[in-house]
Amino acid sequence: MFGFAAGESRTLAGFSRSYNSTADETISPGSFCQRLTPELAEYFRDLAEYDLDEIAAPDTVDADIDRFIDVMIADGTVLRFHEYHVHEYEARKEEQAGAKLHLLHNAIEQTIEQLDVANEKTHDSTLLNTGSWLEDRLHLFDRAYLKYLRFALIGGNNGYFVSRLKESSNPAVTEELREWRGHAIPLESEQIHDIVDGLHREFTDVEVEIAFDRRPHAGTQSRDTKRFRVVGVLLADADG
Repeated sequence: MFGFAAGESRTLAGFSRSYNSTADETISPGSFCQRLTPELAEYFRDLAEYDLDEIAAPDTVDADIDRFIDVMIADGTVLRFHEYHVHEYEARKEEQAGAKLHLLHNAIEQTIEQLDVANEKTHDSTLLNTGSWLEDRLHLFDRAYLKYLRFALIGGNNGYFVSRLKESSNPAVTEELREWRGHAIPLESEQIHDIVDGLHREFTDVEVEIAFDRRPHAGTQSRDTKRFRVVGVLLADADG
């Protein structure tokens, strides 16, 4: 309903301009504001709930997902508040206030498993806990949650995950998991982002080794390495 503007801000003036540009007749600013009543707010809430019910499609889950108990999706978004709330919800920029809404969504059951509200400065990664509940569940993350220790903990709890790879992450290939005919470029011992621009194969499927810090224990910080699978799909229309 309020998709009339891009970016973080939505203004009543922008809403009015959008209405006037799509309606058959123009409403003056004063008359437009008089229509912003509690009844209209309730009507918008009903529309939002209806749209959410229509969008949710729990019966369209692929059969391959049945191997997992649940498919969990973690994501966060920023809620922009008036600057008067800056002491309660500190934002990344000065003279702004913002909260971070973090959700853990169960895509199989169509339920919200976890909901947290924190300052905008709070990193998404710190709002997702690990533990034995990860077992046999597939977890889908955006790059904000990329943390190799977390991935190791998911594996240690017999869980599974899919995450986008940051460009700053440039792990070395230890093994190719798919054979290619002809004079394919060998990838072993190469680093992902150093070679990906020169690959024209439809899929890239390799194993990489990554080093990371374990949690401090008794005042000692230990180092560990794990192997993960990295998959790339060539997007012909995006040329990359």
